[in-house]
Amino acid sequence: MKTKLQRTTKQSTPVALPDYSNEASAIGLGARVVAGVDEAGRGPLAGPVVVSAVVLDAANIPVGLNDSKKLTAQRREELFTQIVETAMVSIIVAPPELIARRNIRGATLWAMRQAALGLCRSPDLVLVDGRDIPPGLPCRGAALIGGDGRSVSIAAASIVAKVTRDRMCRIMDCDAPQFGFSGHKGYGTPQHMAALGAHGPCRHHRADFAPVAQARFDFIEAD
Repeated sequence: MKTKLQRTTKQSTPVALPDYSNEASAIGLGARVVAGVDEAGRGPLAGPVVVSAVVLDAANIPVGLNDSKKLTAQRREELFTQIVETAMVSIIVAPPELIARRNIRGATLWAMRQAALGLCRSPDLVLVDGRDIPPGLPCRGAALIGGDGRSVSIAAASIVAKVTRDRMCRIMDCDAPQFGFSGHKGYGTPQHMAALGAHGPCRHHRADFAPVAQARFDFIEAD
C-alpha cells in the first residue's frame, strides 16, 4: 500500500527588531525625555571613539531603525538623514589622545556622559547600550545589553555614531592614504597591519593599543 509523503515547509522565525517599549515604559512612569546612547569605534587601532545620544520623536520615528551593524552603508546614510531631521541628537568624539589618557573604556564612558549632557533638553532617563552606566549622568541611566537591537533610541544612536565615524575615517584616509582607513575603518585587518609595519603609526593611531606600540617599536628598530 502506497502512502503519500507529506511535504513540510520550514517556517522562518520572525526576526526581533528594536522597538519603543523601553522608552514608553519610562514615559508611562513619568519620564518626559528618554535618550538612547551608543558608541562606534571601540575596537579599532586608529581613529576616535564616537558616541551619540538620540531622543526620538515618538510620533515620527524613522522606519527601519536597527543595530547599525545589521544595516548596509547606504541604509545607514538614509536613516542618519531621517534621524537628524526628526530627532534630538548629540554627537561627541573622543580622539586618540583622550583614549591614551583615559583608556578606551574610560574615554567611551566620558563621551557617553558628554553626549547626554549635550542634548538641548536634559533627559530624565538615558538608555545605554552595554553593561556600563557612565558616571556623572544628569539623570538616571539604564544599561541594556544588546540595546541597539532592543531599543529604537539606542539603535538610532548607533546609526548616528557609526555614520559619523565612517565619515571621519574617510577624512583620515585623505590625510594618510597609505593606511587605507576608508576601507578597514582603523580595525586591525591584514592590510592595516602590513601598512603599520611598512610606515609605522601615524597621528591617527591609538598609541596605547598594543599592536600600535609594537609597530612603532619595530619601525624604529628597523630604521
